[in-house]
Amino acid sequence: MKRTTVLLFLLGTLSSPILKAQEFTPVRMDSLMAVMDKNNVWMGSIAISKGDQLLYQKAIGYADLAQKKKANIHTRYGIGSISKTFTATLVLKTIELGKLQLNQTLATYFKSIPNAEKITVSQLLNHSSGVHSVTDDKDYLTWNTKPQTEQELVERIIKGGAEFAPGSKHEYSNSNYILLTYILEKVWKKDYASLLNAYICRPLKLEHTTFGRPQSNSSDLSESYRYTKEWSLEPHTDNSVPLGAGAVWSTPTDLVKFFNGLFHHKIISAASLEEMKKIDQGYGLGLFQLPFYEHIGFGHTGGIDGYSSVASHFDDDNYTVALISNANNYNNNEILKFSLGELYKKPFPLPDLAEIQLTEEEISSLVGEYKSEQPPIQINITRDGNKVFGQVVGQPSFQLKPKDRNTLVQPQFGVKIVFERSDNKMTLYQNGHTLVLKK
Repeated sequence: MKRTTVLLFLLGTLSSPILKAQEFTPVRMDSLMAVMDKNNVWMGSIAISKGDQLLYQKAIGYADLAQKKKANIHTRYGIGSISKTFTATLVLKTIELGKLQLNQTLATYFKSIPNAEKITVSQLLNHSSGVHSVTDDKDYLTWNTKPQTEQELVERIIKGGAEFAPGSKHEYSNSNYILLTYILEKVWKKDYASLLNAYICRPLKLEHTTFGRPQSNSSDLSESYRYTKEWSLEPHTDNSVPLGAGAVWSTPTDLVKFFNGLFHHKIISAASLEEMKKIDQGYGLGLFQLPFYEHIGFGHTGGIDGYSSVASHFDDDNYTVALISNANNYNNNEILKFSLGELYKKPFPLPDLAEIQLTEEEISSLVGEYKSEQPPIQINITRDGNKVFGQVVGQPSFQLKPKDRNTLVQPQFGVKIVFERSDNKMTLYQNGHTLVLKK
């Protein structure tokens, strides 16, 4: 749910493919899934459609590692911030029905929030409100797993103060969509779950999409994991915290149905959809642009409690791709890129996830603190037995896999690090960025 912009977490742009073009075929998608499953770098599910026709769906890995419960295409996952697209759709539907307006101010519902009389519904939707994001609070991880009332969350937002004057810039804030959730509930006098079901899930027959984490005894429930030295179980954010900013659960198959229904005006009108697609400084109303060469997709990414997701619709050929992971040590962007390459006949090679084993001396010579002056970043290289780990100061550690004695990679973040032992330095490459750090 949090939107991180530190170097190693950049999503980046889609890079150039190689190989001769070919028709879309499930065989190569199966091969990609098999490579990730065999190398234990990604667990989750993917779906691809052309209009109402489902071209591909696949689940790999485990829904529950402890119980050795395999995932299947009906397994549900937390979709994180893709929830915002659902919420924005409900807001536009509410506006169509004359119950709300884009230029209506926040003061109508929350007078005490800084600049409430100047902040509009539209600015909440496209992150130009200046409202403080509670997920940026330093103590966020001390209370996010506990139930929060509307009063408690609003007080946290007020305490954070205004980040900037409304409309002066755009900056991602989960609080925007928390407030939109409360506004929807006040306007309709119904809870968010009821609105989601009545205006999106039932009309589109989304049988596996719900608000909030399913009950623990649900057969389609997935746990989520983070990789440090092994897969470790993630704690769960209470549904009352992210609300319509990140508490929706779904499957990739339901997500492609949702985006297909949205872009074919089955929920809101063409005029309302055009409002959602208006991009200002990178932000639409619950949508972002995801380009692939000359093709422009509209969608959203998501991440919460170890779940990560991306979904995008491409109008030109009526394609929709959605994927959700509950254990991710491989970059979702690479899976999306590979899938789009298959659809648009610009195929990418299958990933090479093979790694070599470094000697004791080779590993020891890499360990240390590496720093750059501009930007001021420190990356610590450590070891645990024969495994090498990197850590940007202030962030979680990540395993680096050796491709040769001097080159180590982290597929999840698209990171490659080349070490020059004799000069006590390393060069970091990521999504077109290069950074030299000295030991």
